[in-house]
Amino acid sequence: MKWIYFAAGIILFIKMLIMPNPSADWEEMSIVDLISEDSGVSNTVSGIIFRNRLYDTIFEVVVFTIAILGVGFLLADETPIKTVYQFSDRPSIILARLGATIAAIVSFELAIRGHLSPGGGFAAGVAGGTAIGLIAITSSSQMMEAIYKKWHAAILEKVSVLIFILLAVLSLTGWDLPQGELGSLLSGGLIPILNILVALKVTLGSWAVILLFIRYRGLL
Repeated sequence: MKWIYFAAGIILFIKMLIMPNPSADWEEMSIVDLISEDSGVSNTVSGIIFRNRLYDTIFEVVVFTIAILGVGFLLADETPIKTVYQFSDRPSIILARLGATIAAIVSFELAIRGHLSPGGGFAAGVAGGTAIGLIAITSSSQMMEAIYKKWHAAILEKVSVLIFILLAVLSLTGWDLPQGELGSLLSGGLIPILNILVALKVTLGSWAVILLFIRYRGLL
């Protein structure tokens, strides 16, 4: 039996050397160009996420929301920790806050221009959450919670999810805004708005989780 396997391996190896790999004929417009033309955005990844597979993206946002609620539910019965471990030396605080500023700028850029260049709502949300995390480990936890409540971040997060789902459903039914000129900031119909909503939701959701881990774990 081993000789059969050995012979089959040799035959397969010879086949790979002799027979060329089939290649597709792309004389017409490429798939990338077709997606850009259909979605109206230069970043075809955003076009796929928020148009071609928007149905999947809706449930990705819902799963992220459920994960945040799950963290709060699992930690609700625990006793808050009084000692919070943070940076105390001045150089670390300065570097962390500088990194937070850069991450916040990157988050804003990815959110509003994610349909034109590499990036998008999820990447912008990660950058925004990173900025908040760097501020959290260098600032008072009471101050972070006070700002979170002052700006009604929890309500804003839930509203952004509802608006995203509503606009996504409208897009799936065929309704869309004018696509505009390809490559301009106001292009892609609903895609830039969906990008911003996802960025807002992920950033605020990350903020909520960070506060929970600081309150019940004392560190991130």
